[in-house]
Amino acid sequence: MREARKPMVLNVNDHVANRYMVSKMLKNAGMQVSEASTGREAMALAADPASKPDLIVLDVRLPDISGFEVCRRLKADPRTKDIKILHTSATFVTSDNRVEGVEAGADGYLTQPFEPQDLIASVRALLRLHEAEATLVARNDLLVEADRRKDEFLAMLAHELRNPLAALHMGLPVLDRFPPHDELEQQTRDIMRRQLTLLARLVDDLLDVSRVTRGRIELHREPMDLGKLVARVVETMRQRVAEPRQQQLRLDLPPGPVPVFADSGRIEQVLTNLLDNASKYSDPGTAIDVRLGAHGGHAELVVRDHGIGIDAGTLPTIFDLFAQATRSLDRSHGGLGIGLTLAKGLIDLHGGTIAAASAGLGLGTELRIRLPLQAHGELVAAPVKEEPAAPGRRKILVVDDNEDGRKMLRKLCELHGHEVSEAADGLEAVCRALADRPDVAFVDIGLPGIDGYEVARRVRAQLDDRSPLLIALSGYGSPEHRDRAHEAGFDEHIIKPIKLANLRRIVGAAQPKAE
Repeated sequence: MREARKPMVLNVNDHVANRYMVSKMLKNAGMQVSEASTGREAMALAADPASKPDLIVLDVRLPDISGFEVCRRLKADPRTKDIKILHTSATFVTSDNRVEGVEAGADGYLTQPFEPQDLIASVRALLRLHEAEATLVARNDLLVEADRRKDEFLAMLAHELRNPLAALHMGLPVLDRFPPHDELEQQTRDIMRRQLTLLARLVDDLLDVSRVTRGRIELHREPMDLGKLVARVVETMRQRVAEPRQQQLRLDLPPGPVPVFADSGRIEQVLTNLLDNASKYSDPGTAIDVRLGAHGGHAELVVRDHGIGIDAGTLPTIFDLFAQATRSLDRSHGGLGIGLTLAKGLIDLHGGTIAAASAGLGLGTELRIRLPLQAHGELVAAPVKEEPAAPGRRKILVVDDNEDGRKMLRKLCELHGHEVSEAADGLEAVCRALADRPDVAFVDIGLPGIDGYEVARRVRAQLDDRSPLLIALSGYGSPEHRDRAHEAGFDEHIIKPIKLANLRRIVGAAQPKAE
């Protein structure tokens, strides 16, 4: 059986007889002991990994530096701050001295003379505390590492999922060139479109909730009328979710504007999540009520459904990550259990609150959001979405090592009358860009050979103002990846799958190169 490690104690005292007696007591108690007679010697031994002690019995009165100052320096040094320190003194024995020792960072204080059992009991208590803290630190390090690996995995998972998503998403406009042959084909296309939209949102939510819990979401806030945003989202969700599920979506808005200072995209994301949940957990034929008002300096948005409700035991944890109102094996309601966690995180970032209420199972659920009202001033008008005019013929380069995604984007561009070339790796992409002089280049970031960042740098360096409009296409959508794309020379960073309206906008903005 392996022998347990003996704790290491550093005994610091310039009085030879006192130092000898303390060391003898510690050794008799089964501890390893090293000694020092000055403060500087003690700090050197403590900072050396080969001699670092678990605990220091530190006399307050030393010839060079006071024990109080030695303690302060040791606790301020990252290498030695975890060492437990027990102050001892035969002269500094008042309560003020004890307070000074504690404020210096000492973990205990004994006045001399003391009995051996007093010393050993104090030392063992501090050693147990040291061991417990070391265990907690080790566990925390493991959790931090696991959290880092989880974030890396989620980013990689989203990237890998977005490649097939992009190919499928771009395939739908290709199918839509021709009218469906019958009702069954139309239903099939509608189902594919809804499920692809849902899958893309699940991927986005999975990444966003990780960023929210780590405080890495950046809000782009501006003065806005919450009423107009709510009306638009409700109408979208009525067509996309409620009507296909044969549900009513009823809206109650105040007569005037409801001004808030918010990130409209994130508030839309929250409301979309709440309405999707309300619909998902409600039966066909039921109603979902959305009510917006202003009370006591806050905008108040309420989403009320008449669905399955939440039992009293689950309600307190409904905003916890991966929590769901039901966890039955049939998974009939689907979802990842992250929507409400994400909603709460985003509302918290806005300085607001979100609360859930339910009278019980079968009695529906109410979600109530409160956001601070913005002082009346100029509100940002909702952008008017105009269908861009069809651009003239453009030369386009598509760069992606995923063959299906590359082919589908090429076909989609060709269907709109553009001349398209393609490349499957970074070096080929640079050669194509220099030879073909495209008007716009869609470049995947994760490429074999050289990555998309290096492609952009080389094309910019060699073509300068004759460079194509460079668009980064990537499954990675963090602010860091966006910043890297712009630093490399990309004009824009787009998360896969690219939407048809976005594709038209970008191609339309590209200026044809003079022949």
